[in-house]
Amino acid sequence: MKIAALTACLGAVLLTVGCDRSKTALCMQEGDTLHLRHADNLTIVSYDSFTVASLRNPWDTTRMLHTYILVPRQAPLPQRLPEGTLVRTPLRCAAVYSSVHCSLLEQLGRLDAIGGVCDLKYIKMDALIRRVREGKIQDYGSGLNPNLEKIMDTHPDALMPSPFEGSNGYGRLAKLGIPIIECADYMETSALGRAEWMRFYGRLFGCPERADSLFEAVERRYQDLARRVTGISKRPTLLCETLYGSSWHVAGGNSSLGRLYRDAGADYLFADYPESGSVPLPFETVFDRAQHADIWLIKYNQPQDLTYAQLQADYAPYSRFRPFRERRIYGCNTHDVRFYEEVQFQPDRLLADLIKIFHPHLLPSYNLHYFCPLK
Repeated sequence: MKIAALTACLGAVLLTVGCDRSKTALCMQEGDTLHLRHADNLTIVSYDSFTVASLRNPWDTTRMLHTYILVPRQAPLPQRLPEGTLVRTPLRCAAVYSSVHCSLLEQLGRLDAIGGVCDLKYIKMDALIRRVREGKIQDYGSGLNPNLEKIMDTHPDALMPSPFEGSNGYGRLAKLGIPIIECADYMETSALGRAEWMRFYGRLFGCPERADSLFEAVERRYQDLARRVTGISKRPTLLCETLYGSSWHVAGGNSSLGRLYRDAGADYLFADYPESGSVPLPFETVFDRAQHADIWLIKYNQPQDLTYAQLQADYAPYSRFRPFRERRIYGCNTHDVRFYEEVQFQPDRLLADLIKIFHPHLLPSYNLHYFCPLK
C-alpha cells in the first residue's frame, strides 16, 4: 500500500512539473470536447470559464495553425489561461473578408456584428449592401490589400481573413493588436467538414445553439440526399470549369468539391488527384483525360448567360469536347445567383442540384437552383 501511495504521489508531482504555468488551468481540470463529426482540422474544448478552439494546419497536419482562447466578454478574465490568442466573445464588430462568412453570419442572425467587409463588389446580399450604404458597415477594399486606416477607424474586435499556404503571415495587420481569426474552413476535405465550422463561428459570435441547430439540419438533408445515389451503378463522367489564363484549375479529389461530386453520384475525372485544393493543369492534359466526358459543369460571372457560341468564341478547342457537341453543358452564373455565399455552409443545396443533373429520375419534382443547361 505504501509503495502504491508513493507511486501515486510521485506521478502527481511529475504531472505538475510537466505542466508549465501557462497550461496549469488545463492540467487542473478536464474539458468537455465538442463532438465534431466531419471537420478534421478543428477541435473545440469547453472548460468552466473559457473555451479552447484549436485549428490544425491543413498544409502540415503535424502542426497547429492557431489556438484561440474564447472567454465570455462579461466574465472576469481567468488568472491562468493556456497559450493562445485571447478572444472575448461574443464578437461585436468583426472585419469579415469573405462573402461566404458574411452570408453565414446573416443565417446566424448576427449581421449586426459585421463592422466592415472586403471585396464588396462580389457580395450579393441586399441586407448587407444596405447597411454599407447606411454607413453601418465599412468597405475595406480588396481582401489582398485592405485599407488599414478604415480598419483601425472601425475598431474591430477581430479580423477574419482566409489563410493560404505560403502567405508569410499578415504583415501590418498582425501588428494592429487585433485577434486574427484564420478562416481555414475551405481546406476541409469534405463538404460537411467545411460546413461544420459554423459551430466554431457560432461560438465566436455568441450563438452556439443556433449554429449547432443549423448544422444539424444541413447534415441531415445532405445525408438524406446522398443516400439516394447509394447503389447507383451508372455514374456519368464529369468535367468541370474552363481555362483561366493559361491554366485549367481542377478541384483535387480530396477537396470538398471533389468529394461532393462523388456523393452526388458522378465519376469525377480528376478524382485521383490527391490535393485538397485546386490543381492547375494545361489544356492538353485536361483534354486528353476529359474529351469524352458525359457532363460538363461551368461556373462563371457575367451580366449575360453563357452560350455555346460564346464558349467557342472564347476558345475554339472547347468545341472538341463531347459535352459541347452533345449539348450537355450546365452553367452557373454567379453574377445572378448566390452560389459562393450559400453552398459553402449549405452544401445540401448544391448536392440537390448535382443529383438532379447526374440522375434526374431521383429528384423528379426538384427544379435546378444554381445550374441550368447552357443556351
